[in-house]
Amino acid sequence: MTLTIKGNGLTIEDVVNVARNNQKIELDAKALERIKKCRAMLENKIRAKEIMYGVNTGIGEFSEVVLNDDQVRDFQKYLIYNHAAGIGDPMPLEYVRGAMLGRINVHAHGNSGCRPEITRTLVEMLNKGVTPYVCSKGSVGACGDLAPMSQIALLMMGEGQAYYKGELLNGREALDRAGIEVPGLHARDGLATINGSNFITAMSAIFLYDANRWLKQAEIAAAMSLEALKANMKPYTAKIHEVRGFKGAIRSALAINKCIQGGDLKEGRIKCKVQDAYSMRSTPQVIGAAHDALAWARSQVEIELNGVGDNPIFFPDENLQLSGANFQGSPVSLPMDMAGAAITMVCVLSERRMNRLNNPALSVGLPAFLTKGAGMFSGLMLSQYTADMQIVEQRILSAPASIQSIPAAADQEDFVSMGMNTALKNFQILDNAFGILGIEFMAAAQALDFREYSFGHGVRKAKEVIRKHVNFLDVDRPLYPDHDKMKALVKSCEILEETEKITGSLEE
Repeated sequence: MTLTIKGNGLTIEDVVNVARNNQKIELDAKALERIKKCRAMLENKIRAKEIMYGVNTGIGEFSEVVLNDDQVRDFQKYLIYNHAAGIGDPMPLEYVRGAMLGRINVHAHGNSGCRPEITRTLVEMLNKGVTPYVCSKGSVGACGDLAPMSQIALLMMGEGQAYYKGELLNGREALDRAGIEVPGLHARDGLATINGSNFITAMSAIFLYDANRWLKQAEIAAAMSLEALKANMKPYTAKIHEVRGFKGAIRSALAINKCIQGGDLKEGRIKCKVQDAYSMRSTPQVIGAAHDALAWARSQVEIELNGVGDNPIFFPDENLQLSGANFQGSPVSLPMDMAGAAITMVCVLSERRMNRLNNPALSVGLPAFLTKGAGMFSGLMLSQYTADMQIVEQRILSAPASIQSIPAAADQEDFVSMGMNTALKNFQILDNAFGILGIEFMAAAQALDFREYSFGHGVRKAKEVIRKHVNFLDVDRPLYPDHDKMKALVKSCEILEETEKITGSLEE
């Protein structure tokens, strides 16, 4: 089904469907009319020689330099050349596609002043699979993601590089092969293509989608560990969480209860302690806090996805242009710093449960390090080391980037969001989270194999999926293949998808 771009209503799921799953898009007819109307107003102002930032002036510290008629058009070309100044490895294609989608949605408001040919070209590139080559580093997250967006804008002149059908080509050849005309850059077109936090926002949307699915798996892993540790499940009673009122905790307790439904522990047939340690007892409060943090981040990201991040901004109905700072990435970078830290927090909790599974003083009768041959064999002792190393890296990465501004452009741009640093490090945090949770899943499955009572329907299904990929550890073997398989399994969401077939959705 084709997604219609209207300037509003875009969700993080839409970003994932277009960026990752190659869903086709179309520009709403009313949005196209708004773009044309705004462009007509801009051209009238250019003919009247009205001074407009980035149209007939320089940018940044050069904003007071007024350009003559001969310079106005060429300025857009040199603007893009100068700003295509990134460095490093190429961005994953889904990040680039997500940024292009976001920019199209900004244009659809009819406040950007570009020619409709620019927006149509971006639409065609998405639909026909032409994805610019973009360096991963260079944006400071204010004045927009100028460096990476400029590598997209190079394609508007038939320059730069782009992927097409798996091949990296020069920009003009990629467009030619796809049957897309080069639109060129006229007055305002270049800045209207690059002047927003579209990479930060698209990357954050993709992260939030994946992080939510990871959190649901964290609840499945918690349920498995709780069953293996003979947890007292009264702290998961809905009333406890409802009386406090946090939506995330209510949701998390419900999800874990769904996973253990039908098992001996849930039915009260297993003897348990009066009160368990925090890592067992407070899981809904901790994962719930992460759910709430992600919900706030989602609301901010979706506002930005559907807002006008541009400078200047044109209001055709009032014949008005206003220069401001809607490109500033802080409204996204601040909540996304919190979102990354939330994933780290849940990983710390996961490792604490894994520690209890390994430690014979805490495991309620499980063998030391989950091995039948303790002393001769070390079982999952070293799996904990691997989880711990990744958590320390997560903690380092969880320092907020949104407070790390370094002034630039002769102090004209003296506070910037550093939101690209936030976006990049969040994916590193999540990559480690796949591995850490995979290790808890592996340990929990190993522990459950030592228990002889009946488990919840969801827990049983999750263990069944794990055993398709990693065998019971009977005697010691190299564990790195198992760790890598479990990490890939968590990333694939197979455990989640199969478990939800049994339990129903874990977020309802």
